[in-house]
Amino acid sequence: MPKVTFINADGTRVRVEAPMGETVLELAHEHGINLEGACEGSMACSTCHVIVENGFYESLEPPSEDEEDMLDLAFGLTLTSRLGCQITVTEDLDGLVLRVPTGSRNVLLG
Repeated sequence: MPKVTFINADGTRVRVEAPMGETVLELAHEHGINLEGACEGSMACSTCHVIVENGFYESLEPPSEDEEDMLDLAFGLTLTSRLGCQITVTEDLDGLVLRVPTGSRNVLLG
């Protein structure tokens, strides 16, 4: 089973086993990682924004135009930012490292 490491805003690392086909958002919620997901994975907010570390960004499917639009609203956007609800665990992502930003911007609360 692939392993994914989350780096929390305080720098602590949490390494978890990631079932194939699960999204990063689902995985974070199962393991108590502070990744909000206010829209419950419907890509209507940017609160599941993560920063992809250690060269895995290029291994992911490119973001859709809708995801890029949501990312424009994310707190702490970087060149390797993605929405956790749009990253699905595959065998190729074994070793994936994701940084959880220090905050989020919930556009649903307006």
